[in-house]
This record gives sequence, C-alpha cells and structure tokens, in this order.
Amino acid sequence: MNSSLPSLIVLLPFFGAGVMGFMYLFVPTGRDLRRFYVAVGIGAPLLAALLGLIVVGEMLTLPDSASIASPLYSWIAIGSFEIDVAFVVDQLSAVMLLVVTLIGSLIHIYAVGYMWDDQGFGKFFAYFNFFLGAMLLLILADNPILLFIGWELVGLASYLLIGFYHHDTANITAANKAFLLNRVGDFGFVSGLGLLFVLQNQSGFDFVAIFSGLGGIDATMLSLVGLLLFVGAMGKSAQIPLYVWLPDAMAGPTPVSALIHAATMVTAGVYMVARFSPLYNRIPDVGLFIAGIGAASALLAALFASWQNDIKKILAYSTMSQLGYMFIAVGLGEYSNGIFHLAAHAFFKALLFMGAGAVIIALHHEQDIFKMGGLGSRLPAVRRTMLVATLAITGIPIFAGFFSKDAILAYAFASGHTTIWAVGVVVAFLTAYYMFRLYFVVFVAPSQQSSQSSPLVPLPRSMVWPLFVLAAGSLFLGFWNLPEAYGGGTWFSHELHLADHEAHLRFAEEYVLDGFNVLVALLGIAMAYRKFVRPAHPLNPPVHRLAWQSALANTLYIDTLYDRLIVRPLRGLSDLQDRLIDPKIIDGSLRGLVALYRGVAAQSARLQNGNLRWYALTFLLAVSGISLYLLIAIGGAS
Repeated sequence: MNSSLPSLIVLLPFFGAGVMGFMYLFVPTGRDLRRFYVAVGIGAPLLAALLGLIVVGEMLTLPDSASIASPLYSWIAIGSFEIDVAFVVDQLSAVMLLVVTLIGSLIHIYAVGYMWDDQGFGKFFAYFNFFLGAMLLLILADNPILLFIGWELVGLASYLLIGFYHHDTANITAANKAFLLNRVGDFGFVSGLGLLFVLQNQSGFDFVAIFSGLGGIDATMLSLVGLLLFVGAMGKSAQIPLYVWLPDAMAGPTPVSALIHAATMVTAGVYMVARFSPLYNRIPDVGLFIAGIGAASALLAALFASWQNDIKKILAYSTMSQLGYMFIAVGLGEYSNGIFHLAAHAFFKALLFMGAGAVIIALHHEQDIFKMGGLGSRLPAVRRTMLVATLAITGIPIFAGFFSKDAILAYAFASGHTTIWAVGVVVAFLTAYYMFRLYFVVFVAPSQQSSQSSPLVPLPRSMVWPLFVLAAGSLFLGFWNLPEAYGGGTWFSHELHLADHEAHLRFAEEYVLDGFNVLVALLGIAMAYRKFVRPAHPLNPPVHRLAWQSALANTLYIDTLYDRLIVRPLRGLSDLQDRLIDPKIIDGSLRGLVALYRGVAAQSARLQNGNLRWYALTFLLAVSGISLYLLIAIGGAS
C-alpha cells in the first residue's frame, strides 16, 4: 500500500526547523518571537505524531507483515540499479514512529517552560525539530543509504544541542567528544554497508532486496558485515568501548538529555540491529557477541551509576545500562522484547530526565543530589511521577519495566545463556539500588544543604503535566505486551513479525524467575533505604572512600586511560607533524624543488641574453655536435 503520509511525517520537523532557523537568523533580535517558535516548534512534532497515529491505524487494518510505502523520487539510477528516496512504515518502524513522535512531542512541550527565558530560544527549537526529523528519517528509511543519512544527521543534531551553551568551553569539549567518538563507530557502520553493497548482486539496495540476497553470501563475510554494523551501534548507543561520550553529553540542556536518552539517538543502534534481524539471524555467533557486549555494558554502567552524585550523570549511566538489556535481547535473537523494552524505557527514562530537570530548575540549576534532600513535600508532583518512573525502571510489578525487562531475563535463562542471565540479575539489583538512592536522597532524606530553606523556582505547567502523561505510560504500557503466563498473548511480539528465536519456559518456571527478580529488586531498594533514609543524621556526600569506591566514583579512570593511550599520543603526533614533518620535511622538500627550478631557470636565462654572436656560436656548436654524432654513428655502422 502506498501513501504520502510517511514522507510528510519526516518532512514536517525539517520544515519546522527551517522556518524557525530562518526567523532566528534574519528577523531583528529586538522582536519577541517566542510564541511563534512555540507554535511551529510544538506544532510540527504534534502534527507528525497525529499523522503517525493515522498511519499506524491504517497499517493495523492490513494483512500481517504488510507495510505502507511512501516513495518520493528516484535518487540514483545506474542501468538496472536504482536507489529511491522512499519511506516505509512496517511493524518495526511503526513502533519506533509512535515512540519517537509521542515522546518527542512531550519533550518539546516540556522544553517550552525549561528554555523560556533563554536567549537562544528560537535556535534551540530549530535544532530540536531538526533532531526529531533526523530520527524519523532514520527509522522510516526504506534502504540503508537513507538510514545512514538519518544516522549522520542525528549525530550532527546531537553535536549542536550538546554544545548549545557554546560560551562554555566544557560544553564544546563534550560536543566534540560525542561527535568524534560517534565518527569512530560510524566508520565501522559505513564500512559494513559498503561491504554489504559489494557482496550484493541485486538491482536495488533497499531492505527487501538486501535480505532476499543474503543466501548467496558467504557466512564469514556476513559475520564481518554484522560486526562492522554493530561497531556503529556501539558508538550511537554508548556501549563498551565507545560509551565515554554519554555522561559528558549531559552538558546540554536537560530536554536535550531527555530526547537523546529516551526517544532518539541512543536507541538508534538497537533499532538498527533489529532492522537487520534477517542478517543477524544467519550469524548467531555475532549475535552472542552483541549480547555479551550488552551484558558487560549494563553491569559496568550500573556500577558507575551507583557512585555518581550528579543527578543527570546517574541517569546517563542508567541509560547505558538499560541499553545493555536491549542489546542482550536483540543479540540473542529476541528482537520483539528488545524493542518492547526500548518503548517502555522511552517512557520512564524521559520521565526521569524531565523530573530531574524540574528539580534542577527549582533548585537554581543545582545537580548534586547531596545538595538536595527533603524535596518530596516541596515538589509533590515531581516526587510522585518520579516514583512511578523509578518503580518502572526497577522492575516492580505492575509497572512497564517489570514486563519488558523480566521478559529479556527469562529468555536469556530459557535459551541456556545463564551467565548473561546472572549478569542481568546483578544489574537489576544495582538498578534498584542506585535509582532508589537517587529518589531517597532527593525527595525523602533530609539534607544539611541550603536547598531545604532556600525558595524554589516555580515550575511552569508545561514542565509538569507532561510528567503525568509519561507516568501513565510507565505504569500501563506493560499491559500492551502481557506474557501468556499472566493471561496475555504477547500481542506486541506477535505483531512485530521479527522472526524471534524460540525458547519457552513453563509458567511455573516463569513465575519463579519473575519472583526472584522482584526479590532482588526489593533487596536493592532495602539497601538504599537502609543506607540513605534510616540514618538519624542528615545526609552528606562521603568524604573518605576506599580505593575501589574512588575508582568507581571516577568511572575506573577510563577517560584518563583513553586520554593517555589515545588522545595524548595523537596530540603528540600532531605536534610532531606541526613542528617537524610539515615545516621541514613536506614544506622543506617543496622549497628545495622550488629552489632547484629557480636555479635551472636562472642558468637557462643566461642563454637568452640578446647577443647575436652568442646565438651564432650556440647554433654552430649544436650543428657541430650533431655532425660529429652522425659521423661516429655512420663510421661505427660501416
């Protein structure tokens, strides 16, 4: 079925970004255009969300595995080979479409109140719309070339937004770090696409043509393609070893953090692996590697989050950890549960970041949780909604995270990957601990800091009511995909048609595993309560730490390690090139050639002196030389 709506959905945010960017650049700065920016900046995402709901509703009326195509024009046509600019809404992209547009629209609304007094209000919303459009281009592309363009535009948008406060050198450094590390991953991604293009023998390079031709490609080459593509996912979705940009990305405004971590950039890697599921189903060893990286990333990030004091960095490492769960799922071939956890995570993580942003604004941009405390009675709406999100990410029944995360752990156990399952359980315990550590310290436990007595900044309604919408999603979304053991039919999994691998547990086994996971989460909550609520004295950040505690608080000094092993040697090579190679070897050799040419020219110029007798002598010598040569040559021949 063809429709123009998918193309319109992609173009709307780009149009909004273009209009707002034009107005920001060319309208005199004295005019207050904030209401215009709100109308366009909010209108484009909301209209895209409305059209997305219509498209998905139409798709649900079609037969199973049907899709809605939206071709725009032929882009590349060489003989019988053709690549179109076209978009497609199938079961997978439909889920992503709803998540990106609905969550993205709520974050845009929230950003109105957050950024209202900022001088760059119009520029911010132009970048924000551009970010949303780039993500929609990525998820609705019907071929990997168009997907890669969206992939790169998402990276560009993140660079602009992370470094939005460009007057601060630290923000520019963070933006550069995110951009450069993602370029490392993208080199692997584009190399994988290039290799796949060479191996294909099709008349097109859309996903249908690619997947239909996989059978004729050697398994070793497919494995190499799969690994290279996943390198791109490592960078975009902040997995080991390309994750170090993610905490620094908190330098941008909090709405940017919410959009990057919940609905757009970091989920792109998970979506890409799911999109290439026919390829990864043929290379299970690569899938197991992906799951292993996901498990290691989830554990490492959970350990780091447990020792951070910055509220946004805690949530940043939490995102990396939850992405690890998603990669466990898609790596083991359970794509539907991985995408379902992506959708559930989008709701509760957006809520957590937006709630954290509300606290930060209320406390005059304070981000250290140990300078907060006792805010539950002063920010009751934020406290209630963040409690819902915290329960959801912890995996407490009946919240969304219970159904999405426990399904991943149950599959890992059922498929025989008990080591990955055990790591996932440990991460569940740590998640409960560090998230309730944050909640208890900020909202429940008293503090000696001035936050209890200083007046709070009033929160605008645009920053508060989106929290309740997201809280409702965090609470009820799990019922969209109830397992059969709980009376459901895993509707979500059946509708995606992603050819998930089969591994089932008996209902009794599933109940035991889920109960065990809940018990582990409750232990984490109890430990956080015992450490941060039960003490009679007010909380203070720890002053003296053991060596291993300091190491975790400083993220195992991995940034320092990267700096010494990679950044400093490269900078040293650059300095060497600047001082020696460029000026003395390259420029020196060029200067030597120039001097040689000038010397030859100077000597040649002496021959052109205008003296007729000199020309006659030169001519006579030349004729004599030629005659002598001919005499010798003829004499030798005879």
